Amino acid sequence: MTRLHLVRHGPTHAKTMVGWSDLPADLSDRAAIARLHDHLPAEAIVISSDLSRADQTASAIQGTRHRLPHQPELREINFGAWELRGFKEIEAEDPELAFAYWDNPGDVRPPNGESWNEVRARVDGAVDRLIAQHTGRDLVIVVHFGVILTQVQRALGVDAQEAFSHRIDNLSVTEITHHGKHWSVERINHLP
Repeated sequence: MTRLHLVRHGPTHAKTMVGWSDLPADLSDRAAIARLHDHLPAEAIVISSDLSRADQTASAIQGTRHRLPHQPELREINFGAWELRGFKEIEAEDPELAFAYWDNPGDVRPPNGESWNEVRARVDGAVDRLIAQHTGRDLVIVVHFGVILTQVQRALGVDAQEAFSHRIDNLSVTEITHHGKHWSVERINHLP
């Protein structure tokens, strides 16, 4: 049994689509950071995506926990040409594509970006490798909204649209357990 503690990074305060852009996290809410640190298992292994907002958050909650190198495969969705643009601007430019991307996530992709299925395959592979290398451990994985939802989708066995219905707040933890051949979800979007 391997437990995943999927932590969403601290807020960036961006009002646009932020995927692979390397924006820093606002970690000024020290009380929330302390609660999150204290909530996570003391003997867990910490890993993050290689983007600053995840790396900085992982450093803030790491404490004495062992830290693994960053994993680029754990990055957020690559929004391509939609990166750092607002939803209204994207919808005005191509309403059909924007609607298809959010309403029927799967193989639809933003221009020069990734589809939901591509993100899911990338993240599943990275998580599978971590589980294989650290079976039986608690893993604190500091990542992004989309990355967490890929694992919620996987563990619940739901379609992408249903996975998108879950809220994932900054500095929240989603707890998923891998039991060999099946998964269980303990909590989604828990704010300690």
